[in-house]
Amino acid sequence: MEQHIEERGELVFRMMRLEDIPDVLVIEEESFTLPWTQEAFRNELTNNHFARYMIMELDHQPIGYAGMWTIMDEAHITNIAVRTAYRGRKLGERLLDELMRTAAYMGMVRMTLEVRVSNHVAQGLYEKKGFRPAGLRKGYYSDNNEDAMIMWADLEPAGDREEGRA
Repeated sequence: MEQHIEERGELVFRMMRLEDIPDVLVIEEESFTLPWTQEAFRNELTNNHFARYMIMELDHQPIGYAGMWTIMDEAHITNIAVRTAYRGRKLGERLLDELMRTAAYMGMVRMTLEVRVSNHVAQGLYEKKGFRPAGLRKGYYSDNNEDAMIMWADLEPAGDREEGRA
């Protein structure tokens, strides 16, 4: 029987820091055809007052990250990614759960994102977490002019969560 990742090491979620950018760039390169640059992340962390980014660490090593912009009472997911070697273990789901919890804790009531229309794995995860399709952005991705599906979810208020349940 396969051991759960938590039994092999400590999984921790924390806010991203500037010194995390080199590790995040590795995750970006593994995950996206249009990876963000060091300058883009530095700008998000230092100049964008709406931006919130978190790191998922296993044994003090970043293995995933997620970001969102919080505007009024809505959160817009900018990125979510897990290192290739750690995929298929429901860690993306854990990361999304933590991002949604953080957004709700900050008072956000809805969350949105764009996802490639061809990325059925991500769409399945988002639908499992309550996101629903709400339209298309035609030609959204500049690498291949692919459309993006816009998805929205209502967030469960932070105070409504029972202890031990997510």
